[in-house]
Amino acid sequence: MTRIQHALNLSAAIRLLVIGSALIVTGCSTVPAAGPTGGALRSQIENDEAMMAIDLVPVKNMADVPAGQSRVAVFAQDYAPPPPTEMVGPGDELEITVFETGVSLFGGPAPVGGGLGGPQGQSALGVAPSARSQQFPPFRVGDDGLINFPFIGNLKVAGRTTDEIEALIVQRLRGKSQNPQVLVSISAGLTNSVIIGGDVRSPGRIVLPTNRETVSDVVALAGGSTGDIKDLLVRIQRDGDYGEFRLSDILATPEQDVRVFPSDRILLVRAPQTFSALGAAGRADQFEFPAPSVSLAEAVAMAGGANAASGDPRAIFVFRLVEGSDGEKKPTVFHFNMLEASSYILAQRFEMRDDDVLYIGEAEANRPSRVVQVLSQLFFPLVTLQATLNNGNN
Repeated sequence: MTRIQHALNLSAAIRLLVIGSALIVTGCSTVPAAGPTGGALRSQIENDEAMMAIDLVPVKNMADVPAGQSRVAVFAQDYAPPPPTEMVGPGDELEITVFETGVSLFGGPAPVGGGLGGPQGQSALGVAPSARSQQFPPFRVGDDGLINFPFIGNLKVAGRTTDEIEALIVQRLRGKSQNPQVLVSISAGLTNSVIIGGDVRSPGRIVLPTNRETVSDVVALAGGSTGDIKDLLVRIQRDGDYGEFRLSDILATPEQDVRVFPSDRILLVRAPQTFSALGAAGRADQFEFPAPSVSLAEAVAMAGGANAASGDPRAIFVFRLVEGSDGEKKPTVFHFNMLEASSYILAQRFEMRDDDVLYIGEAEANRPSRVVQVLSQLFFPLVTLQATLNNGNN
């Protein structure tokens, strides 16, 4: 009776497995795979009726290869004329010296005679010995742009150059001092400075010597960068405008080096460019760019090419969001058939971009072998069970 029950159970199990196998064969989409085949992927894109419209671009010649990334600077070189380096603003410290002759307003009566080593009434340098100079302690410009000068009162100096301030003080001293002459210099300037931080050796405030400095100049003044240049992203904030670009771009193309302006805030951050390899690639992973730019040929090599057991070299796809003239980003898929010799040349000219997805399709011929593998895994336990029953009967 036990043998009969075993036989019935075995027969029922076989029938169930045969039915399941038929379902697997008729519905190959249920077979485990690295991803869709190239044909299935193209069919999905071309017949996609969903809201997300995807452009499929078969790359057959050089005209199909998209242009490289634009190297245009975030801020145009004629963004605005830079302010003069002598421009004064809130927070600056001014050194002011007043020269007087005759009766001195700030220093009392001047001495008479050749006290400077020359003839009577004249110094060895040809300057009248009655001239006096008075240097004042530094004046810090307030948030309101004012300084308080002796015998004059409040002076609006913010927004003026040192030459303009000199002329203003001379004008206000007339009638109070005999032939005054004024010298104004900036001892500590905040107006003509920028703040730089992030991956630089000496972050902080940097005074611009000429107001014509570029980003690379300021990075050099900050001691240089501490990270790999190809991985560094430069972010600039200026008067409500914001932009970012890669440091490697401006170093490779000096004419695109962005000029900095006083009060700019500059930040260098590590943000390596990456692409992802999926599907039947030799190695599915996320890869960092080993250089500022990477071609598709290099990306396929980094991913190990098409898997020799399951990949289809005719189904090489690059998924990308392409920004149009209207600023909107549209999903675009570029297709390469690497069984065509010309595709290898085109792949060298095709430039990968940050966040691209490289997909290698599953080979069509690989599906039947996957079915056979699944069936063998299903029937192997039955064969083992039958052998065990036979051994028991013996």
